[in-house]
Amino acid sequence: MGPFKEEPIYPVPASRYGDVMDKSSTSRAPFPTLSTLAHVESWIFDLDNTLYPPEADLFALMDVRMTGYIAHLLNLPLEEARVLQKGWFRDHGNTLSGLMHHHDIDPCDFLAHVHDIALDRLSPDPVLRDMIERLPGRRLIYTNGDADYAGRVLERLELTGLFECVHDIHACAYVPKPQPPGYATLCAAYAVDPTRATFFEDMARNLAPAKALGMTTVWLNNGSEWGADIGTEGSHRDFIDYETPALAPFLTALFKE
Repeated sequence: MGPFKEEPIYPVPASRYGDVMDKSSTSRAPFPTLSTLAHVESWIFDLDNTLYPPEADLFALMDVRMTGYIAHLLNLPLEEARVLQKGWFRDHGNTLSGLMHHHDIDPCDFLAHVHDIALDRLSPDPVLRDMIERLPGRRLIYTNGDADYAGRVLERLELTGLFECVHDIHACAYVPKPQPPGYATLCAAYAVDPTRATFFEDMARNLAPAKALGMTTVWLNNGSEWGADIGTEGSHRDFIDYETPALAPFLTALFKE
């Protein structure tokens, strides 16, 4: 594709910070510990807005590039392209799936374009790295992005080498979260027993299929755009076991017996 003009979009809301909560109430609850999660042998993490805080706002950069890609592909004004983009995200789980369904695009071309962003907004979190490294058992990443982009993010965060795999959108045959097939593919490909796994996500609706398989679920309720798209308050409580505004304090609490 040739060059096109990119314009700014509205920023993702700032995150909220507080104590971990459980699904039974909006009141404060004790932090879980490793003894509480003694059954867990696989720790599965989303990537964006999970392994780094939403204030980095990488999605805003990718969002601009997605809108521009659609505008250029279909010769549309940016405003019309953005309406299509958000509709596809809502109806298909992500923009890529909508583009493939309606316009049969090359997914590799799209992903390479969208992920061609600077990562200088990211910075390492030594506490988070230490907590992830101390987790007993296996550590995996499940993302709607691709492994090349995930590798760049992990390198920037200084988390390279901590994860057994990156289960990406290619491995899921371009069927994104929250559609169930990708979760089953992950479990089959890496021999993950879902009843002995915990899944961390900032987008609440992506936890429902994980819970249906028997996973323990942790929602990073950090105020990201992804997390906000969950429907009315309380509608998601049945498939969320724990709720936290950030990953590092949750993991730190695990080691406080």
